Amino acid sequence: MGPIKTVKERCRKCYSCVRNCPVKAIKVKENWAEIIDERCIGCGKCVRVCSQQAKVITDCIENTRRLLAGREEVVAVLGCSFPAFFNDIRPGQLVTGLKRLGFCEVHEGASGVELIAGEYSRRIDQTSAAPLIATHCPTVVDLIERHYPQLLKNLMDVVSPMVAIGRLIKSRRGKKTRVIYISSCIAGKFEIEAEPVEGAIDVVLTYRELSQMLRENTLDLTRLPDSPFDGVPPLGGRLFPISGGPFQAFGVRNDFVEPESITTEGEENALEIIRDLAAGRITPRIVDIRFCNGGCIGGPGKNNRLTSFSKRNLILDYYKNQQIPYATAPHYRDAIPVPNLKRRFANKHQRLEPPSGESIRQILQATNKFVERDELNCDACGYPTCREYAVAIYQGLAEAEMCLPYSLKRLEEDRFNLAQKYELAQRALDQEFGNSAIIGRDGRTLEVLNLIRQVGPTPTTVLIRGESGTGKELTARAIHLQSHRADKPLVTVNCTTLSDSLLESELFGHKKGAFTGAIADKKGLFEAAGGGTIFLDEIGDITPKVQAELLRVLDSGEIRPVGGNSSIRVDVRLIAATNKNLEAGVKDGWFREDLFYRLNVFTITLPPLRNRMESLKDLVELFVDRASKRVNKSIMGIEDRAIHAMQQYQWPGNIRELQNIIERAAVLTQDRIIRLENLPVIFAELALQESAGTAGASGNDFQSQRDKHLSQVEKSLLKRFLRESGGNVSEAARQAKVPRRTFYRLLTRYGIKGGDFQNEILSIEK
Repeated sequence: MGPIKTVKERCRKCYSCVRNCPVKAIKVKENWAEIIDERCIGCGKCVRVCSQQAKVITDCIENTRRLLAGREEVVAVLGCSFPAFFNDIRPGQLVTGLKRLGFCEVHEGASGVELIAGEYSRRIDQTSAAPLIATHCPTVVDLIERHYPQLLKNLMDVVSPMVAIGRLIKSRRGKKTRVIYISSCIAGKFEIEAEPVEGAIDVVLTYRELSQMLRENTLDLTRLPDSPFDGVPPLGGRLFPISGGPFQAFGVRNDFVEPESITTEGEENALEIIRDLAAGRITPRIVDIRFCNGGCIGGPGKNNRLTSFSKRNLILDYYKNQQIPYATAPHYRDAIPVPNLKRRFANKHQRLEPPSGESIRQILQATNKFVERDELNCDACGYPTCREYAVAIYQGLAEAEMCLPYSLKRLEEDRFNLAQKYELAQRALDQEFGNSAIIGRDGRTLEVLNLIRQVGPTPTTVLIRGESGTGKELTARAIHLQSHRADKPLVTVNCTTLSDSLLESELFGHKKGAFTGAIADKKGLFEAAGGGTIFLDEIGDITPKVQAELLRVLDSGEIRPVGGNSSIRVDVRLIAATNKNLEAGVKDGWFREDLFYRLNVFTITLPPLRNRMESLKDLVELFVDRASKRVNKSIMGIEDRAIHAMQQYQWPGNIRELQNIIERAAVLTQDRIIRLENLPVIFAELALQESAGTAGASGNDFQSQRDKHLSQVEKSLLKRFLRESGGNVSEAARQAKVPRRTFYRLLTRYGIKGGDFQNEILSIEK
């Protein structure tokens, strides 16, 4: 693994690193973007552009601490750019701070520049091959080794200043001495892993990492005295980190009109020069390329807000400073021959398989590029052209989702599909729950409707009580629709269908590993209903443990996921329902008294169906209409005999039982009328009992009974069409396909008025 790694848990796969990587050394995985070490040049661009901080530099602080705590002596070398990053303290104070951390000697990296200056001059004078490419920037060396191997022959076979000073220190102090190089260069971490370095540098520490170590050791550099450097004082090498500094240090002269040397910095300029050199478009004698903007002062380094120009001035001021404290150690004073400064290079280029023309065509078509004008070449994916992007997809370096026009089109299509699905779901809900109206003209139903209108707009907790099947969920939905949270979700939970542990996990969520099978974090329904309403049906069935958690939610407005250590604040209105006697539960000890009083703030008691027979006929007509649509039959109505039998029944299952019986009858009916014979046997028995008391009465002949039932069906149909048209007689006649005059005559015959039907169904929306 290279010095830059991906923290998978942080990566949100935003593709920023993929788009910005200059050599496309990042491979898109299923849930993260991973660096391809074989292609990476260590420029650190991915670290800078990652907003999630998922790309991080390998931390070398621990290795440094281990070396400082060991038996071997450890020498620190400050990179040439350190005056631009530690500008708020004197150089001597920084030396003191390093020695208090445990370093035995402190050197300037600029001394390494002067070690290689003579080698550079000799190579330039002796080599006829042109152009020569300076090799002190490890990113540029990696770029050529991994991506432009045709330029390997042009690389100057001289080590970098970092390696040169490392070899010098180890040649004078012994190979067991540990050398830690401190700079702003991330790529230096790559360089010390390469074979040609041969252990000259043991650890590369960034300025940021050094600052962290100083803070952890509570070392305030501004309060420390000055200490001298231990190496050989450099001269021109101190100009090395800024633009033009290497040529100044190496004594390279240039003719402005006919330049034989080129110096450039920055990603874009560096890549342009490399491409021109590879293509043979330019042939200077010597080329100095540094990948960071402004030279070595442009690396990530220590946190500061100075511009490249300000840093350049700091380097120049340091170069002019004659007060830098030095006390050169004895083993560096003798003119012992310098160590071997040669280096070798390797062809690390890995050629990726090129796609066929057919493969490119298929990839382009998969991203909605069917003709040439569809290839916008917008560069939003990070590739100059759509075809280069298609090649990257084939080679596994990119994904189709990185194409901005394609992603926008998909988002638009998804939005359209979601809108369609939402409309279909809304229709399904309308078919299932109608318009959320509560049907009824009896006094008890009107009282319930009045309570809903009063409590709906408030945030008050509501407890709905009533027998099973009386419409508690419909009442909860009506309260939600009357509230200020109507545009937020209504989450319904049936507490009887889940076990204790599952109910707790469903309501409050859980953390990964909280129990067997918890393979990931999960949001609870309280959190999912944020801003809306949660309806807990059959709350009398929850266990004492869940009761305690629910009480905490009502008291503090916070939930704690199963297996979690911290609480999450939620904004949810609670509506609960039960068919049990909670007062008895409190008395018997199976329901918490404090929770009961928190729930019993506002109670709505729903009447059973047997106590609201005045509304039975309206409910039957509603369920007949729904059943007709559900079973795909055109059912015109239900005969009066069946209605009369239903009015004699006690309805232990309440409205739910009524709805199921009507649907069953709709399935069994052979014509367009639901008859008594289509109902369960109990209703026929009730009808016989009623008719036994009226046997022998007049009007019992066939003709009278026939006319009576036809009139009842006709009257029922007239009411149905008026109800569907909201009392509009013309619209009702049009739906019934009956002439308007005929429709009026029928209304007059039966004494029906269209205006009566505008207020017959009492909905919540009134």
